[in-house]
Amino acid sequence: MSDLKIGLIGGSGLGDALASGTEATRHDVETPFGKPSSTILESRWDEMPVLMLSRHGPGHLLNPTQVPFRANIFALKQLGCTHVIATGAVGSLREEMKPRDLVIADQVIDKTSRRAATFFEQAAVHVDFAEPFCPVLRRILIEEGARETSHKVHARGCYVCMEGPAFSTRAESLMHRMWGGDLIGMTGMPEAKLAREAEISYALVALVTDYDCWKRPVTGGEASAELPDAAELMKEIIANLTAASDNAMALIRRAVARIARDRETLPASPAHDALKLGIWSDKARLAPDEIARLAPLWGRYFAGS
Repeated sequence: MSDLKIGLIGGSGLGDALASGTEATRHDVETPFGKPSSTILESRWDEMPVLMLSRHGPGHLLNPTQVPFRANIFALKQLGCTHVIATGAVGSLREEMKPRDLVIADQVIDKTSRRAATFFEQAAVHVDFAEPFCPVLRRILIEEGARETSHKVHARGCYVCMEGPAFSTRAESLMHRMWGGDLIGMTGMPEAKLAREAEISYALVALVTDYDCWKRPVTGGEASAELPDAAELMKEIIANLTAASDNAMALIRRAVARIARDRETLPASPAHDALKLGIWSDKARLAPDEIARLAPLWGRYFAGS
């Protein structure tokens, strides 16, 4: 693919780091869904155009529910984005997924309830979402991650996305483990689903900062009811986030270099034709204004648009 443009969405710990020390063009984009979280910065890595967006905005002022997910993805699409590599801090639900590890998520359980989860509010559009993350991007990230020796890059993990902003109760954390969840976070959805609706290839690199609250110190054969010192715990989590962010940045740099090298032979992502069979409405009966409003997403499926 010669028209590749990579979007990099940075979450907690990586949003500001993505653009640090980078010469970039600033894009202040307006969308039908408002403004994105932040100015989108366009630069080049290994001669590959990249678009960098901080999910929580300058100063991390947007909590997960307040993130304008639709505006973010729509803005990237308007700017020609074809692939997104996103990051997000997570708690681990599995002993083997240790703080500072990275996880290339392969599945998601969506527990969010207060977020607009589709662009298409005046049409019946149903995209295939059985495999929520792009197999092409995942393979590149996994293969590049396999080169690591200082930390683990896990090749799979089921990401449970909760509404927040409060963290889980211990009962909820244990339930998520029973469901088959491996990670708990607050920003993977509806971001991944909207990327699919926008026909953008999307992969998520999860940054493990700590074990979720299912894991408690054991005293006398039972989990201790005493909470760890909050200040010390926060200090530890921030240190883990910083280390995981550095690990993720190095992985993403290698992945982008790999994509740049293989751009002419890179397989097409299934996401790039997600709407081909997804528009169930009678196109002749859709409002012309709505077709035009969402033209960057579905315009190619309407004759003459």
